[in-house]
Amino acid sequence: MAKITASVYTSHVPAIGAALDLNKQNEDYWKPVFAGYDFGKEWIKQNKPDVVFLVYNDHATAFSLDLIPTFAIGTGPFYPPADEGWGPRPVPPVIGHPELAAHIAQSVIQEDFDLTIVNKMDVDHGLTVPLSLMFGQPEAWPCTVIPFAVNVVQYPVPSGRRCFELGKAIRRAVESFDKDLNVQIWGTGGMSHQLQGPRAGLINREWDNKFLDRLIANPDSLSQVPHIEYVREAGSEGIELVMWLIARGAMADAVGGEAPTVAQRFYHVPASNTAVGHLILEDN
Repeated sequence: MAKITASVYTSHVPAIGAALDLNKQNEDYWKPVFAGYDFGKEWIKQNKPDVVFLVYNDHATAFSLDLIPTFAIGTGPFYPPADEGWGPRPVPPVIGHPELAAHIAQSVIQEDFDLTIVNKMDVDHGLTVPLSLMFGQPEAWPCTVIPFAVNVVQYPVPSGRRCFELGKAIRRAVESFDKDLNVQIWGTGGMSHQLQGPRAGLINREWDNKFLDRLIANPDSLSQVPHIEYVREAGSEGIELVMWLIARGAMADAVGGEAPTVAQRFYHVPASNTAVGHLILEDN
C-alpha cells in the first residue's frame, strides 16, 4: 500500500523564487535564507518521494474572487507554472498523479470533506517555490505532485481543527491506495507576515517559534487556536499557517501512532518582509 513517510513545512515567499531565478542565492541578504534549506536538499535526496501531496494557497491565478473553493485537489496529469504578472517562473511543469489524486478525492469526500475537483489549472509560487527550495533547479521535478489548494485568502477560511482532521482523512486515503508508493505531505505558507494596512511588515518571532513548538509536540491543541489569534499575532497573512495543520494531521501520531522525528527545524527573518519557517518531520 501507499504510505506517508514524512511531512515537510515551508514558507513560500514569492521573492525567494525570484532570488533563485535571478541567481541571487549568494548575495548577503539571501545567503542565510537558502542556507536553512541545505539540509533539506540533502535529506530529500536520501528520502526521495514518489509523490508529494502539496498543500498551498493560490494567489488569484487558478482562482479569483469570482470563484474560491475552500479545498481544491488537482486530479490532472499536468500543471504549467502560472504567469503572475511578470511571466511564468522558469521552472519545469508539474507532473501530477491522477490515479492517487482521484483515489484521495473519493475517499476524503466519502468522509464528508467537500473537495473541488480540478483537472486543469496553472500553479503559482505557492506551489513552485517550495519545490525549488527542496529540489533546487532541475530540468524536471524528480517526483509527481498532487496540488491541494486551500482558501486562506477570502473569509470565511477553514478552521485549524478542520484542517487537522482533514490531514487524518488524507492519511487514511493514502494508506488505502493499493500501490506501493512513498508519499510525502507538504504544508506551505506563512509564517508571520502582513502585506497591507498600518501593520504591514509585521513579524512576530516569539509567536512563530511557539507555533513550531506546538506543531511538533501538541498539534491537537494547536488546531484549536482561533483565526483571530493568527491575525492578531501573526498578521493577516499569518492565517496561511492553518495549511501546516493539514500536513501535521497526516502524521502517524495524529491517529494514535508514534511521535515523529524532527529531522530539521529552521527559522529566519526577514525575507522580503516576512518570516521564513521550515520543518521536516519523519514518521517512525
